[in-house]
Amino acid sequence: MDHFWASLAEAVTRLAPHTDTGGSFKDLNVVAMLHRFWEEKQVQDGVKQTDSLVVYESAPAPGPPYVCYVTLPGGSCFGNLQCCYTKAEARRDAARIALMNSVFNELPSRRITPEFISRSLEEAAAGASGEIGEASDPNTSLGAYCLMLEANMGKTLLEFQEIMTVFQLLHWNGTLKAFRERRCSRQEVIAHFSQRRLDERTRSHMVLDWLLRGQENPGLLSAELNRAQRELGLARRAGQELRFYKEKTEILGLALGQACRAVGPSGSELQWSHTTPGQADGPGEEQSMERDQCAEDLKIYVQSQVSCDYPQKGPSSL
Repeated sequence: MDHFWASLAEAVTRLAPHTDTGGSFKDLNVVAMLHRFWEEKQVQDGVKQTDSLVVYESAPAPGPPYVCYVTLPGGSCFGNLQCCYTKAEARRDAARIALMNSVFNELPSRRITPEFISRSLEEAAAGASGEIGEASDPNTSLGAYCLMLEANMGKTLLEFQEIMTVFQLLHWNGTLKAFRERRCSRQEVIAHFSQRRLDERTRSHMVLDWLLRGQENPGLLSAELNRAQRELGLARRAGQELRFYKEKTEILGLALGQACRAVGPSGSELQWSHTTPGQADGPGEEQSMERDQCAEDLKIYVQSQVSCDYPQKGPSSL
């Protein structure tokens, strides 16, 4: 931990040379420092970013406290930790968390090396009450983890987490299970998806999967969305990397939004958008029940979008 604080002080001196490093970290212009950190890193790595370098996103809210997310190059996402009563404060706090994680990620101990892999496998085996020998068998969970680590030798843990997020979403969505049923080996699946980024095509497939599940099981989408939002809030307040939780929330929200559509100028009336070929234009009893459930699901979603997962209390002294 001493190495981290030394690295943080060094980063502050480099990114804000006229700043007193003995002052409070929250008094720094962390938004500008975070941008400059990644600007310098991309120059060092010989990478030219064509899109926005660091992307900020404020969660919809009718009033304070506010929530802000910041997405770094590569896709890692962090949010504000404190209870913030202005959008600017939430933006600064999200940038502060992202900057600290960015600096921490540059430490030698955060890079995947043979020593790191050995230590990680031993810890994973002990935590799962397994045997370290399972790491040599790709058909075991420990063996798959070993394959993932070895395939990403030399990368930082944030870079590794960006790849793991893809596999987390594929597991959550049921895609990995489908590949197992097709008798695809874990090596084949890892080799294929390790080279793929989480793009709009992949998201669209997941949205469609959940849309179909929602049609088969009314109420499923709102229940899953509520669970995902709770997980996102807990992870954010713990200062964790958030992309997996945020992607889940957005995929479920898109599925629910496509399942239901607003009609009329006020958008207060809702209609089930799915029709079966050969059905009459007028809704029958079953279709009416589906529409009512859809309306309830979308109502819950809209309410959750404008609510905040913070307890109502005064500004945090964190």
